[in-house]
Amino acid sequence: MKLSDFDFDLPARLIATRPARPRSAARLLLAVNGGIADRIVTDLPAILRPGDRLVLNNTKVIPARLTGTRTRMSEQGEVSARIEVTLLEPVPGGEWLALAKPLRKLRAGETIVFSPGLAAEVRGIGAGQLRLAFSVSGTDFDAALAEAGAMPLPPYIAALRPPDEADKTDYQTVFARRSGAVAAPTASLHFDAPLLAALSARGVSFSEVTLHVGAGTFLPVKVEDVTTHRMHAEWGEVSAEAAAEINATRAAGGRIIPVGTTALRLIESAAVGGRVEPFSGNTDIFIYPGYGFRVTDALMTNFHLPRSTLLMLVSALMGQAQIREIYGHAVAQEYRFFSYGDASLLIPECRESS
Repeated sequence: MKLSDFDFDLPARLIATRPARPRSAARLLLAVNGGIADRIVTDLPAILRPGDRLVLNNTKVIPARLTGTRTRMSEQGEVSARIEVTLLEPVPGGEWLALAKPLRKLRAGETIVFSPGLAAEVRGIGAGQLRLAFSVSGTDFDAALAEAGAMPLPPYIAALRPPDEADKTDYQTVFARRSGAVAAPTASLHFDAPLLAALSARGVSFSEVTLHVGAGTFLPVKVEDVTTHRMHAEWGEVSAEAAAEINATRAAGGRIIPVGTTALRLIESAAVGGRVEPFSGNTDIFIYPGYGFRVTDALMTNFHLPRSTLLMLVSALMGQAQIREIYGHAVAQEYRFFSYGDASLLIPECRESS
């Protein structure tokens, strides 16, 4: 299975730099029974069945992009350098792993000042990353980060425009509760309160799980034989309550539909046979064609990058030939791609009749 099997041509004009407004007004490509239909996200209550269960990722994106100043003494006196930092993940002991630009202008032991209320000491540098110890912790850190930080927009959006205040709302789901992600579970960005209420009135149920999406979600696949690719690990949790809800829905004949690849990867990581067990820890599950899905019946997701692990995941669910057809249709009909783009609801034929 070659990386080139998952390539396609995507016109740059189809990369969305802003979300639809309202969120639920985005287009929705429905792939079911081998066919394709053009719908909108607000059609979901009419498409889904009473008894279906949507699995939502309630992770909360932190404003992980920081701009600060490093100051050191030289023969010419005090010299400062502007440093851009992107937080990656917390590590034991209260420190954070981060990326920095330019990394070469930093040394261990130096301090980066981001705002009057937020600074960090460089505790270590290695493998292209920093280990940072911040000047504040707990709720003080959360407040200082909210004031000084910007949302960590994906590189394909950040290359087209800088983050702004609108992104602090736009790049966050309406059910975000647990801080820790540095990228949004983007399929969930299409949901708003009226849509959630309409789905509930239809008899669709919800379960919340947590997977803190890391910056590794944007890392390119660098091996030609995709089966040798190694996924980045991300922390996730499926509570006993969520596991029981999912299992009860399956036992009653309802469909389990993760909203986003993050929720899908997490419940598949927690699945044993055809049941979901409570789970807490890191997952590096890599889903590509040939994978046997344990509990997932369908998937709501956005449109993914060429040659990406997420495109491989949806190919595993729907089959490579159908995904090529779906993506060809999406490009021809000018669907908007990636994090702020439109959505798809992918229902494999074998699951539609179940």
